[in-house]
Amino acid sequence: MKAVLGRTGLLANKDAFGVLPLQRASMADAVKILNKALDGGINLYDTARGYTDSEEKIGNALSSRRDEFFLATKTHAKNTEGFWKDLETSLSALKTDHIDIYQFHNPDSVPKPGDGTGLYEAMLEARSQEKIRFIGITNHRLPLAKEAVESGLYDTLQFPFNYLSSDDEIKMAESCHERNIGFIAMKALSGGLLTDVSSSRAWLNRFPGVVPIWGIQRESELDALFEAMKDNSAVSSEQQSRIDADRRELCGSFCRACGYCMPCPAGIIINICARIILAIHRMPNARFFTPEWKQEMAKIKNCLHCGNCTSHCPYGLDTPALLKKNYEEYQKLAAL
Repeated sequence: MKAVLGRTGLLANKDAFGVLPLQRASMADAVKILNKALDGGINLYDTARGYTDSEEKIGNALSSRRDEFFLATKTHAKNTEGFWKDLETSLSALKTDHIDIYQFHNPDSVPKPGDGTGLYEAMLEARSQEKIRFIGITNHRLPLAKEAVESGLYDTLQFPFNYLSSDDEIKMAESCHERNIGFIAMKALSGGLLTDVSSSRAWLNRFPGVVPIWGIQRESELDALFEAMKDNSAVSSEQQSRIDADRRELCGSFCRACGYCMPCPAGIIINICARIILAIHRMPNARFFTPEWKQEMAKIKNCLHCGNCTSHCPYGLDTPALLKKNYEEYQKLAAL
């Protein structure tokens, strides 16, 4: 099953590969997994300059097969000097002469021509040099994502999208389709809180212009995705019941584990600790009650209330309150 990524015209498999988790795999395992994914028909790979050695792993694995897949990566650059440094480093690590979709990585504002940063102009120059083909942007903030879409400046948008998404987020995805903008869905499993790939895929397949990226670290995870890819039927009644139950439990103010609140000056692993109770109820939970995790959770008592996490949260969460609530419930469960 494939989808055209808006005006890019790129015909992507409806299941794309999110390479971020491969940072935690060995080079040998990453090379094996990436080649197996490509052999299985996955032809869009999304990474970023900020994902440590993930670009190098793609380059080592797939550079000899460059004409078989589309490549998307990102830059966190705040100025043109950083932009060109990131781009040249990415091209070298990926062992390619061009990037299909080059994306601004979750910027605090939408780069535009004449905004004084020169970033969008750098994108245009990189495209004229044929080092990139299309201009994309990623974001976690709905207002900024909508601004990017409405600007008409971007060929693709990457945004968190799954069956926990709000009505406004769904409308934005539909607006991308209407405007012929490619929509790349990150967080298709909401950072691991959604555990049924088949239900998630079936829901996402309702949107013809949406291509989800699935974060994969292990060969077993790729095999599970391949199994799910065999079924492209509509959402079943059983799946809808599961979706409805998950929405009742999870929709609203919960941590999405995006990690933009990190690092914490008190050493708290916020993007896990702020939603650990949800994880305990939805995953095998013995690992969360080890002495090591009890020590990590105890760090919440040392919260400085500095405001760093709340000011950086794209979802406007009261993160210290979430941490406190999770720690109180965690202590009760740990005592059982």
